[in-house]
Amino acid sequence: MRADVHMHSAFSSDSDSHPEEMILGAIEKGLEMLCFTDHYDKDNMDWGPEDIFGPEEYFRVLIPLREKYKNQIDVRIGVETGLQPYLASYYAEFVKKYPFDFVIGSVHSIKKRDIAFGTLFKKYTDEEIYRMTFEETLEDIKLDTSFDVLGHLDYVVRYGREKETHYLYGKYADLIDEILRELIRKGKGLELNMAGIKYGLPFAHPHPDVLKRYKELGGEIITVGADGHKPEHIAYDFYKVSDILKEAGFSYYAEFRERRPFFKRLA
Repeated sequence: MRADVHMHSAFSSDSDSHPEEMILGAIEKGLEMLCFTDHYDKDNMDWGPEDIFGPEEYFRVLIPLREKYKNQIDVRIGVETGLQPYLASYYAEFVKKYPFDFVIGSVHSIKKRDIAFGTLFKKYTDEEIYRMTFEETLEDIKLDTSFDVLGHLDYVVRYGREKETHYLYGKYADLIDEILRELIRKGKGLELNMAGIKYGLPFAHPHPDVLKRYKELGGEIITVGADGHKPEHIAYDFYKVSDILKEAGFSYYAEFRERRPFFKRLA
């Protein structure tokens, strides 16, 4: 893999890394392309509205960096939106306003609470939260067509009290299959996000059984990202990617430019 298309910088509230640091880190690791996908979680009730970046400033900083390093690496500019059902129309207008190369739609909050904060797990069991997350994810993608791929499906498992202990594809197949069918029906892709392994899970997101099911149902658009928030996490465990995707039945992965997918054969 020579491209990482899920990457954060100090434009995201959970990163302190300047975009130039991330670019230099990607060059050092031998990447040919990277795509910034900083967080835009509008109305995140736990972080607050001040923690989303200003799009004009985002492009003002990133476009000159793209030009500065164009002979060393292809820098693309994307965004990771935080899906919530009532924000579908907002994001539809938001992504039209700016020349993003790539839009990841991710579920970071359910019931207007940030999953990573852990407060929901004090009230519900892991299994209840996992099911609620898949239910809200399905609602999100039925309403929202503004994104290109669904980010880190089963991300919620990172934050469970017992993590993957209560998570099997088969236990939630009714909802997961609906999510995958809806993505395929709308021509949306699915992300292979290597941060699951980085955070201690025995699998990347989504679980290999989910990847296989997406392929069985006719899914073709798979993007690959490390979800790095600092240079050392760029291209995290990318040496595993080809095997993961091939075992799920894929021969290609996708990269986006100007919101259009381009397919690359797996080595």
